This record gives sequence, C-alpha cells and structure tokens, in this order.
Amino acid sequence: MLIKSRRVYVGDRFIPCVIEIEKDKIINIFLDKDCQVDKDYGDKRIVPGFIDIHTHGAYGFDTNSADEIGLKNWQKRLPEEGVTSFLPTTVTASKDKLLKALKNIAKVKHENYPGANIVGIHLEGPYIDQKYHGAQPVNAVVKPTVEEFQEYQDASNGLIKIITLAVEHDPNYILTKYCVDNHVAVSIGHSSATLEQVIFAAANGAKSVTHTFNGMSPLHHRKNGVAGAALCCDSLYSEIICDCHHVTPEAIQLFFRSKGKEKAIMVTDSLMCKGYKPGEIFHFADLDVEIYSDGSAHLVKEGNFAGSTLKMNEGLKNLVEVAFIPFDTALQSCTLNPAKLLKIDDRVGSLVVGHDADIVVLEDDYSIIETYCKGVSQLGTQ
Repeated sequence: MLIKSRRVYVGDRFIPCVIEIEKDKIINIFLDKDCQVDKDYGDKRIVPGFIDIHTHGAYGFDTNSADEIGLKNWQKRLPEEGVTSFLPTTVTASKDKLLKALKNIAKVKHENYPGANIVGIHLEGPYIDQKYHGAQPVNAVVKPTVEEFQEYQDASNGLIKIITLAVEHDPNYILTKYCVDNHVAVSIGHSSATLEQVIFAAANGAKSVTHTFNGMSPLHHRKNGVAGAALCCDSLYSEIICDCHHVTPEAIQLFFRSKGKEKAIMVTDSLMCKGYKPGEIFHFADLDVEIYSDGSAHLVKEGNFAGSTLKMNEGLKNLVEVAFIPFDTALQSCTLNPAKLLKIDDRVGSLVVGHDADIVVLEDDYSIIETYCKGVSQLGTQ
C-alpha cells in the first residue's frame, strides 16, 4: 500500500513524500514523483502514531474493572484520537482486584484484538504515599515488596513496563533496583519525596516522574520536592497532563523549557468518564467522580482533580496552540519520547523504514482524519 502527502513528518520536518507499507511495516519512504498511490492526503499532516503511557480508561471502562469487553471497546476507539500504542494503567486497589485487572489485560493482549496496540501495563499504585494519594483510595495503599510485585508481574504475563512508586517508602531502593534489573521503568509519583531522595532514586535506576506537578511534593524555593527534581534532573523523563486544567499553560511552558525536547512525555491520565458529558457522575477507584462543565474530572466529595477526560490529539493541540510549545517538541513528547522510555523506539515513535506502520493523518485543527495501526486503517476513511 502507498500513501502520500505534501506534509509527511520525516527527519524532524515536514516534506512531500510517499510511504510504502507492506503487511505491518514501513518498507520504503521516497520522494513523491507523481506515482500512483492508494491514498493521497494532499497537504494534510502525516505524523507517527501517538503513544499514551498513562491512561486509566474511557467510554465507561476502567482498567481496574477487569472487564474484557470494555477493554476491547476502548482499544478499538483509541485510534479516534490518534493513539496507536498504549499502556492500560491501574490505580491503587486490593491485591485481588489488581490481580484480576492484570490478568484481563494479559488475556486481551494475547488475543491481538483490533485497535491500538497494548505495549505494556502501567502499574500506578498501590505503593504510593498516603499524603499525596490523590484520587486513589488511601486505605488500599501498602508498603512495596519485591515478592508482591512479582505476583503482579506473573499475573500480567510480564506486561508491567512502568511502575509508579513513592520511592521514599522503598527501603534501600530494593524494589526500584529489582524493577531496573527486570526491565521495568520506575516512575516517581504520588510521592512526598525530597529532592535528595529523588536524586538517589535516579542513581538507583528510577527513570521517570509521574504526572509532574500533580500528586507530589511541590516546588518551593527552599524545599524543591519531587516537582523541583522533575524539572532539574536532566536524566529523568517526566510525564505531564496537557489538558490545561491539571497544569496551567504557563507551567507547561516552564516544564518544557526545563525538560527540553528529549525528556518530556505528554499523557492523558484519562478516566472511564472520557467520552461522556459534563454533569455525569462515575464511580472510580471506590470514589465518586463528576465531570465539570469545562470537561475536567473531580472527586465529588473533596473537589480535587481525579484524572482527566483528555484525548491525545487535544493534548497536542493544547501544547502547540495554547502553551506555545514548538510543534516538533510537542509531537516528540507523545511519540518518540514515550517509545524511548519503554525501549521500543526501534519499532515505534517515528516514521522510519523497518518500523511498525503506526501512522496518523492530522487536520490542521488537530482532528484525526485517519489512523493506521500496523498498516491497518482504523477509521474507515481509506
């Protein structure tokens, strides 16, 4: 199959070219010389597929619910927002509930269901801080142990690729080091750690920070906290929720100035209420969550944020059009950077010969014209 556009994002710039796809791979990229193609997208932007490494659900499905049909429906619909790869993300819960959720993801992954590709699992909790638990049930928070984590990894059939961990509660960084040795990226989050504790966690192999500025000790000019560490530790990747509710556009600017092009990762942190109307109330992680008129999700009782209803293409638009982040930097935060953190950038995250044919066609208003997952049209516009 041949597709072309006058604006294909190759080599950090838009150029006119043709992409040749065979089976699930990009096998050739060449200059457009008026050859016959299967689909000509004119001057629409063709970019790599988006990768969401932190997302709890959408359309009434929550990862913790262990609902096979709900997960498959979500997986099928993610390409509507340009997502071609994702990590279903758990929240703190009882061991029994987490084991069921992990087994459900492993089962659906094994079945190779159509839609976005499940490239792993993000285990957020139960090893978090009780002060910064956010919208996660504090009564299910436990101390980390290697033995319990092994149970979770076994249940997931080895799919856990990221773990959010309050590293200050990991004595001698035992679980951190175990995860590093077993190719699981440790992301510091829901944490009251000091700057020094984060630095030592990074020295022991931690790779990332979870939803920077949210659910963590804040940046203060005398106590820098996890937020300060995220900004000043160049070795750490850092997630950020780009709905402009969790983090203001001005703080997003500061974040990208600190992290640069190579270490920023945009995430949605979306909940089951994504895709529903304002005013509706959902039960999430044993808590009631309401969608406000601006689309943000809040705990009914406390009023604080509880994840988002953000779509990835909307996040990209917010970065470029609201926070004024350069397009190439914004795009890399939802494509190549998450791929690098997961160590799968040899097959996804950029439009390169030999990579999976995970491709998004964007309108200038950032709406999705078409998404190809491993070369297969997902939206039926082909």
